[in-house]
Amino acid sequence: MAWRSSGRTHAELINNLFNNGVITNQRVRNAMLAVDRSFFSPKNPYDDSPQYIGSSVTISAPHMHAYALEVLSDKLVDGARVLDIGSGSGYLTACMAAMVGDSGKVIGVEHIEDLVKKSVESINKWNENVLSSEKIKIILGDGREGSSENGPYDAIHVGAAASDIPQALIEQLAVNGRMVLPVGPAGGSQEFIQIDKFDKNKILSKTLMGVMYVPLTDKKKQLNK
Repeated sequence: MAWRSSGRTHAELINNLFNNGVITNQRVRNAMLAVDRSFFSPKNPYDDSPQYIGSSVTISAPHMHAYALEVLSDKLVDGARVLDIGSGSGYLTACMAAMVGDSGKVIGVEHIEDLVKKSVESINKWNENVLSSEKIKIILGDGREGSSENGPYDAIHVGAAASDIPQALIEQLAVNGRMVLPVGPAGGSQEFIQIDKFDKNKILSKTLMGVMYVPLTDKKKQLNK
């Protein structure tokens, strides 16, 4: 029902996602209601479809953001430490920050300088306190390498498809942590994967569904330079 979830306002969009069964967790609903997409998507913010935000990047459709938050919801609790790879617009980063409470911390990693700048501006328009308090921190860097200095992480979200699961991200996942990411070749068959880390040597993964994401790649390839 995701394709029927578009709204005329932000509240209508999120409530349509809830009424259509895309959102089932009330904490996810509250977090998405708290972060208006119009700050992060300059065009058609309330359409349930991907929207271009520049630098060969789109902001994911709201139903995919909702799905990622649903899968990670029991890890996005007060005090949690979270990593958002390919943070792009900063919208999902902000939603996760809304779920982890005042003592939580969300690190966004983005390798396009212009998107880092835009996302910081968008987050400040939404809530200037989350950046000044470092509840949210946006880092310029290669998402495939994560951000080891800020880990380990209770939850990791990857917003672009990796050809293989990056080992660095598995190592930065905390014990009892969870990661979700799309895996597969660019333009080919991709799967949305959930990875749970029970201890250093016990890691379980399962396929959630088929997806189509842009590739997790380097800046030069993404910008076709």
